[in-house]
Amino acid sequence: MEELWSRFLGLWETPRTQAMMIVVASIVAAKLIDWVTAATLLVWSRRTRSQLDDEAVRIVRGPIVRTVVLAGLAVATRRLALEEEVERTTLRVLGTLAVLIWSRFAWRLFDLLLRVARAHADRFRLVEDRTYPLFSNLSKIVLFGAAVYAVIVIWDIDATGWLASAGIVGIALGFAAKDTLANLFAGVFVIADAPYRVGDFIVLGSGERGQVTNIGLRSTRLMTRDDIEITIPNAVIASSMVTNETGGPHSKRRVRVKVSVAYGSDVDRVRAALLEVAAAEPSVCPEPTPRVRFRAFGESGLDFELLTWIDEPVLRGRVLDALNTAVYKRFAREEIEIPYPKLDLYLKETPPAAPPA
Repeated sequence: MEELWSRFLGLWETPRTQAMMIVVASIVAAKLIDWVTAATLLVWSRRTRSQLDDEAVRIVRGPIVRTVVLAGLAVATRRLALEEEVERTTLRVLGTLAVLIWSRFAWRLFDLLLRVARAHADRFRLVEDRTYPLFSNLSKIVLFGAAVYAVIVIWDIDATGWLASAGIVGIALGFAAKDTLANLFAGVFVIADAPYRVGDFIVLGSGERGQVTNIGLRSTRLMTRDDIEITIPNAVIASSMVTNETGGPHSKRRVRVKVSVAYGSDVDRVRAALLEVAAAEPSVCPEPTPRVRFRAFGESGLDFELLTWIDEPVLRGRVLDALNTAVYKRFAREEIEIPYPKLDLYLKETPPAAPPA
């Protein structure tokens, strides 16, 4: 009996048995850690209204369990006392697996954060439907580069030549695609700064005016009043002055109707006629109320200006046409003269030539 007990104890003292027990213990520890994580973090996350922490807890549980098991395998590998090269290779393989596990977790976490930011575009203006692919691809590239660098460090690979080649290639690509990159970064800044949105009427410093139909990463598209679509690179827009006619506290736009009346006209009657014309136009906003301003004494008459407001900038042309027509008809009915430039030509009479002597 004593001999059997001695053999049993000796069996537990062998490296293989100890390594197996370490692996089993790591699996049990991983299950316990997963249970503790689920019992604590999930209870804490349920106290919040956001689903972000619930999703984060769900995706982090797997990497934690796998990492504990990999750590147990690493300790067991050292306990086996293998050959130095075999042990080093095994540990590097385990480290590579850990890098892959946590890289996948980081990608899923970044994707979750981007989806939440896209769902709350009013709070995170930089991440929208059109910019989501950009940030998603950028995060993948960064995580892939970090994972590759970690693997290179784990395997102790000399990457000096690779880094130098990558730097040269990056510089060459930067020079070749500098215009595209300028438009790309300008598009990100335009979306982040939000000087205009889709549906706004804008006027560029170069004179183009239209409704914004699309804001892309490379260009912005405008639909003019002639139903012609203009595509403008974002780098051009970012470096020029942009007037947003729809911006401000509301989308209303003021329309100015300039008119002149002849000298000697009844100013009060002119003012009343203009206000009645504005009140009769259904497209003119009652608030702010229309107003008339006596601007100047012109060369040919008295210069007045009727100021009215419309709901949308797109109505400006139609309302201006209606108001000009109504003002002309009303002045004709009221016999208010609209002056026009007049020139008086004086012919000077010259005395007849003296008869020859």
